[in-house]
Amino acid sequence: FNTLNTDVTESILSHLPIPSLVRFTLVSKLWRSIITSLPPPPPPHPSPSSSSPWLFLFGIHNTCSFHNQSFAFDPLSNSWLRLPSSSSSSDHLVGSDRFLFTTAPRFSFSPILKPNWRFTSPVRFPRINPLLSVFTARSGSSKLILVGGSSRIGGLVDIEERLAVQIYDPVLDSWELCSPLPADFRSGQDHQTLTSALFRRRFYVFDNYSYFISSFCLDSYTWSDVQTLKPPGLSFAFLNSCNGMLVLGGMCGFSFNLWRIEEGSMEFSEIAVMPEDLLFGLVDNEDEEEEDSNKFRSLKCVGSGNLVYVFNDDCHKKFPACVCEIGGENGKCSWRRVPPLPSPVNKFHKVVSFCSTVSISDVFHPEDAQIGGLIRI
Repeated sequence: FNTLNTDVTESILSHLPIPSLVRFTLVSKLWRSIITSLPPPPPPHPSPSSSSPWLFLFGIHNTCSFHNQSFAFDPLSNSWLRLPSSSSSSDHLVGSDRFLFTTAPRFSFSPILKPNWRFTSPVRFPRINPLLSVFTARSGSSKLILVGGSSRIGGLVDIEERLAVQIYDPVLDSWELCSPLPADFRSGQDHQTLTSALFRRRFYVFDNYSYFISSFCLDSYTWSDVQTLKPPGLSFAFLNSCNGMLVLGGMCGFSFNLWRIEEGSMEFSEIAVMPEDLLFGLVDNEDEEEEDSNKFRSLKCVGSGNLVYVFNDDCHKKFPACVCEIGGENGKCSWRRVPPLPSPVNKFHKVVSFCSTVSISDVFHPEDAQIGGLIRI
């Protein structure tokens, strides 16, 4: 490195996986100084790590937090990492944009890699399992959108509150109540049937029960007309924003497919099908008594950047996973198996999963962690 100029050095290092960079900081003080001060790449030239998000799994044990475990999968090094405990007393966790959020009984957020929790002002409607995303307003400030979820009062679920939409401004530490989810979404049997994606300044919500889809404009705070989205044979699916596309991933019979969804028309076109050996490797083939139609119900799908992860969140199956790279070499999609989680893996009552980009500053400068790159914790 002594003979290379700064730009060349930073360019070389930007192509290395973060676990490798962490190890290289031990070589010398010079290397540590260079690596820990790496600047983020300019927007037109994203680094490999910014287009290859990590998969995060947070296992929660209801009765003993000692058994909680956290893992992160780095696709560039093709390896799992053990993470420190979330140190949160709440079981109601959601992840987005390099942060963990607790949604009940109080709303708070913290950087993923090194927990440092900050509480917000009281939420108008505390949520359990809501849809959540971080977005940047036209003013340049970052905000959070909180959609749906459930609020249990006396063991009952308030259907009207389940449709609530709330937006948080970290600068003002205030919540704004917005137009609720369209009434069509009332028919859903469970708040967990909803899935969402943030795409081109719109927050899309898809209901697996009714197959309705609508989007919330992040500029006008209004909902679009409700449309129906159901590829033939679809049983359940998950909405994601990947590689400049709105992507739906879900089961059709004994096939897990990915479709590109066109804005406005909601027309769909198939872009990838998971190889059969990978799909059946995600389910427990020894459980012959389970009906075929229910065998795949524990599969989950999350994606961003150019990757889509599909995994089984049933604790009895050790959380097997695979990943699809969208638009890789020659514009084709490629699938591969994700290595097993590092042993030992505890049994959990709940698993929180999501994917997010990670930068070297998230590792070495957690005190500078910011929501959307603007708000200091």
